[in-house]
Amino acid sequence: LYPEEDQNTEMVDYITRYLTTIRERKVTPGPEVKPGYMRELLPDSAPTDPEDWDCIFRDIEKVIMPGVVHWQSPYMHAYYPALTSWPSMLGDMLADAINNIGFTWASSPACTELEMNVMDWLCKALGLPTFFLHHHPESTGGGILQSTVSESSLVALLAARKHRIQQLKRTDPADRDLDDSVVNSRLVAYASDQAHSSVEKAGLISLVKIRFLPPDDHFSLRGDTLKQAIQEDRRRGLVPLCATLGTTGVCAFDDLSELGPVCAEEGLWLHVDAAYAGSAFLCPELRGPLGGIEYADSFAFNPSKWMMVHFDCTAFWVKDKYKLQQTFSVDPVYLRHENSDQATDFMHWQIPLSRRFRSLKLWFVMRCFGLKNLQGHIRHGVEMAKLLESLVRCDPNFDMPADRHLGLVVFCLKEGNALTQELLRRLTRSRTMYLVPADIDGKRIIRFTVTSQLTTSEDIIRDWDIIRKMADDLLAEEAEKQAVSKMEEQQSPVRKTVGKLSETNSDSGNHTTTTAEGLAASLMTRKPKEIEKAISDTEDEPLKTPKELENGQTQTCPKTGSKELEYNRSCIMDGLNPSSTSFTLICLNVPVTAREFWDI
Repeated sequence: LYPEEDQNTEMVDYITRYLTTIRERKVTPGPEVKPGYMRELLPDSAPTDPEDWDCIFRDIEKVIMPGVVHWQSPYMHAYYPALTSWPSMLGDMLADAINNIGFTWASSPACTELEMNVMDWLCKALGLPTFFLHHHPESTGGGILQSTVSESSLVALLAARKHRIQQLKRTDPADRDLDDSVVNSRLVAYASDQAHSSVEKAGLISLVKIRFLPPDDHFSLRGDTLKQAIQEDRRRGLVPLCATLGTTGVCAFDDLSELGPVCAEEGLWLHVDAAYAGSAFLCPELRGPLGGIEYADSFAFNPSKWMMVHFDCTAFWVKDKYKLQQTFSVDPVYLRHENSDQATDFMHWQIPLSRRFRSLKLWFVMRCFGLKNLQGHIRHGVEMAKLLESLVRCDPNFDMPADRHLGLVVFCLKEGNALTQELLRRLTRSRTMYLVPADIDGKRIIRFTVTSQLTTSEDIIRDWDIIRKMADDLLAEEAEKQAVSKMEEQQSPVRKTVGKLSETNSDSGNHTTTTAEGLAASLMTRKPKEIEKAISDTEDEPLKTPKELENGQTQTCPKTGSKELEYNRSCIMDGLNPSSTSFTLICLNVPVTAREFWDI
């Protein structure tokens, strides 16, 4: 049941080596890793007898690591951060050993009590309103650790829906006797069209219509846009329900100071999704987007992104906990306890019943690093992004379609979407870094997020040098292709005529003469007058002069066989000079201008 001591230390040592040498690994799996790759590396069935630990341990590098994307790498710039740290891992080691299922206060009082206190710590550290605190005389709200921000968005929408349906049934006689599903069909929620896909999924699950609104030129949703949409929907007989704020593609901030008053005036639940940016609010100078937060009914962010508390760990606060509890409360006898009336039972704050002891790792991180070091970590990431921003702006081949926000920089090649996508493909295949695309206003962009606490200025410069070099090579290749294409366009009339001639003469016999072949053998080395003399000697009609050919006049010439024509045609297309004399015959057997003749 219990491991030997060397097994414990071996895994700890392996994790230490993995994290301290992670920059030596390629960020993404190699080309040999394809869907189903692991099937060949594992047996069809689980072992009947216990396996030796050494054998299991060896399979980490053999089976697991080839297919791992190394999210802790300083060269991991895709998506958003998903950081860990040694205090976080130690906290979860303890939580995993305890392994309590903290659905009620009674099921493990320490699990609930620590979570309530740590959530109050975090609320104060971010500068959030006091109505989000558990322990405050004027607060009816509080915080809970959910699994993801996606789940938190759904929880907020379900709570807003329940509250709105009850409100309508209480105040509107027409709705009083209607089934909840009928009322629900009229509800509509709002979000920016830059919002995370989880907002759309929350609408699908809750059967609430989600209307995605256009942002301004800086990708920020504005108050007037929301107000106009609400008025339009009211005229259509819909019931505005809530607004969810937060963007993903370029990390823009919706204008909370404008949207908050609109939601308050119209009676909408306002949910703020600050999944990535929330950690930045640890730094007072980065709290500008929080203007208007006093209007929020709920707020969520991921310490598991930028705060070095590993996944899963999402902080979710609600202004009125009773609106949340009425949405998810169930009260079977076997879950009741003698402190049910006084204690907080988090099973009434979430979708699942069971819950992990997540607060331990958050508690360890906040104590081991302290707010000063956490703030320093955030500021370092922002400074690294500023460095990259300066490098991008100095390069004439690149454009930044959106401003840098916190640790995220977006850029694209000025030459268009196709080349930007090709650059991203080459970068991905190189495995030197990991980046992902996004689209804004029909423009394909590359997202570069400073994710790792290990990232240094040398790493940023190294990454940009790789990007710039690949871009230079790609643009040079494209310029060469365009030059060739332009030349081919200029020669296309000749190509079409040659092709047509090849078709029309497919059944013709070879009418060339020995004299023509002999004279044409040295045609490419002769001067124009010699060429005219050599060919005219073999023709019934004299060859037209270059001036006459330039004016569109043509000549009649001997016919050549279909096989020979095809060979000549391929030689011309390939730009070759065959030893066959028929190369010159095909050139002279079609109507061409003098310029086209000499080009050939």
